[in-house]
Amino acid sequence: MARKVVAVGLSGGVDSAMAAALLKEAGHEVIGVTMTTWDGPPSEAGGARRGCYGPAQAENVRDAARVAAALGISFHAIDLAREFGEEVLAPCTRDYLRGVTPNPCLRCNRSIKFARIPAALAARGIAVDCFATGHYAVVDHARAAGRHLLLRGKDRAKEQSYFLAMLAQEQLARAIFPLGAYTKAEVRAMAAARNLPAAGRPESQDFVAGGYHAIFGGASTPGPILDERGLRIGTHRGIQYYTIGQRRGLGIARGAPVYVTGIDRAANAVIVGPEEKLYADEFEADELNWIAIEGLAAPLRVHARIRYRHEGAAATLSPAPGGAVAVKFDAPQRAITPGQAVVFYDGDVVVGGGIIRPPAPQGRAGGV
Repeated sequence: MARKVVAVGLSGGVDSAMAAALLKEAGHEVIGVTMTTWDGPPSEAGGARRGCYGPAQAENVRDAARVAAALGISFHAIDLAREFGEEVLAPCTRDYLRGVTPNPCLRCNRSIKFARIPAALAARGIAVDCFATGHYAVVDHARAAGRHLLLRGKDRAKEQSYFLAMLAQEQLARAIFPLGAYTKAEVRAMAAARNLPAAGRPESQDFVAGGYHAIFGGASTPGPILDERGLRIGTHRGIQYYTIGQRRGLGIARGAPVYVTGIDRAANAVIVGPEEKLYADEFEADELNWIAIEGLAAPLRVHARIRYRHEGAAATLSPAPGGAVAVKFDAPQRAITPGQAVVFYDGDVVVGGGIIRPPAPQGRAGGV
């Protein structure tokens, strides 16, 4: 690759630090940049569990600045708290309150990291050719004429193409993922060999420090927990605190384990049942983003992942009304969760992705 001016999103962790180091060693002009999103009071040093969003943000910024200093690159901290609140937190909160489980990372990558950060640098008069992160994925700019492809990274236990599946073509055109060809163990070893400040830093555990539900505050409306016959067997503390497949925290003593199998927003009810009720073989998805193809005009065989830790399974995509797609698995899958992303693969290549729709409302016997 010819010498480029590359902005690298630094988190203060080992992955982004090593991405910046590799790009500098390859001869590029590297600029370190960190976005700030937390608008509440800061925590005392070391006093809070770290996440992408939370009161320990000042520590993350300091760690990122130390990485930049160690690499001898410029560093910029960009305040995106308002944009992050409007474009990530608010929509995700609305999703939870309507009984679906969003994935804020996908929304943040498309709307904030790969959009707002480069734009903010440009507004400061800093022109960059590319934007890089420490994601474990690969962008192929030449494999398919006219399209920029996203591929799985080498490390199957760590690879993060799932979280990048909503990136637009113009964003992929400028994206670089230097770690896609490495495993996590290799990255840590390379960082230690270079004495990078982030080499021994532990992983961030949460999107939001303390868990995403920490942003809800006291906004909750308790309601009924119903069994599969529609009979009330308990009370929930607010539908936003529950997700498909959940077993713990239900407060129900039954003769056999029960799981959340559905959420009925209209009735403000959480539905529970035996584990076998979690399995289904079809659903619809919308909010589609196609990467390897321009769109879906006919049925297509893919490997579909319905969450990050899902290994994926063989499925057929078909066009559905309203610009959606129908997804039909060859075999039933556990806990297909509305609001989560589904990502479609052809081997290592990301075909595209979308958001799992809630099932159509159905009548329920019994009472609340």
